Amino acid sequence: MSSYGSQSMVDPLRRVLVRRPDATFGSADPEIWHYTATPILEKAQTEHDDFVGILRSAGCEVLYHETSLPGHADAVFTHDPVVVTSAGAIVLRMGKELRRGEEAAIAATLEDFGVPILATLEGEATAEGGDLVWLDENTLAIGRGYRTNAEGSRQLAAVLRSIGVDTVEVPLPHGDGPVSCLHLMSLISMLDHDLAVVFLPLLPVPFLELLDARGVQLVEVPSQEYATMGPNVLALAPRRCLALDGSPVTRERLESAGCEVSTYRGDELSLKAEGGPTCLTRPILRSTDSS
Repeated sequence: MSSYGSQSMVDPLRRVLVRRPDATFGSADPEIWHYTATPILEKAQTEHDDFVGILRSAGCEVLYHETSLPGHADAVFTHDPVVVTSAGAIVLRMGKELRRGEEAAIAATLEDFGVPILATLEGEATAEGGDLVWLDENTLAIGRGYRTNAEGSRQLAAVLRSIGVDTVEVPLPHGDGPVSCLHLMSLISMLDHDLAVVFLPLLPVPFLELLDARGVQLVEVPSQEYATMGPNVLALAPRRCLALDGSPVTRERLESAGCEVSTYRGDELSLKAEGGPTCLTRPILRSTDSS
């Protein structure tokens, strides 16, 4: 079995990269980072340790991104600076300018763990991992919004085309504006090849029609649970998932759809910093092969 390759959102999660909250995260200025409040570091670290424990109990090998990144509070969200394909990693370019510099650091960490670099976005291109949703191993949906621009989408499409992957661009709404974090994955998480949890009011009709044509069943997040990251759910395997505690209606609906749902507490780690379980993880390997 290969040690890398993650052209899926739902195949069993075998290998993942995380970053434990550090002093920069614990001293983040909410006005600068658009957090609701400064996280309490000790509590955030405890929440992260518990989160990692759930990943390990699911049979996932957890690797740590430990490169020093002073002044980069959002570096704890390892999902965004890179995407990993079966041909290697594509190093992105962050749309949030405060996060620039994370890309090269995480690329070096991945190379240390044996993941080759397939390509790096250049020039004025911007793209973030939170805008990239695999619909199947040969189809990637790209959220086109404030974090991923037209040039980023174009460069990604070109690289992916070279390895046989098609892309679908999904226009994103204005939401709360450029300073807020509105990724495509803020609105949808794939939980099986034919199941997704979604916040319908902010998803465009053509994308919903595409999901319907592909036979994807939708679990709807109620409006009151959008703020508690109801749509941000990490698949550990098909219909086995990890969600932030605090969205009981969504959890009940997921369980009714046949999902096994684990939850973690993320008052400091997630709710204050606008990042849920998918954001905290960079899948390196998803595979149905357990050998």
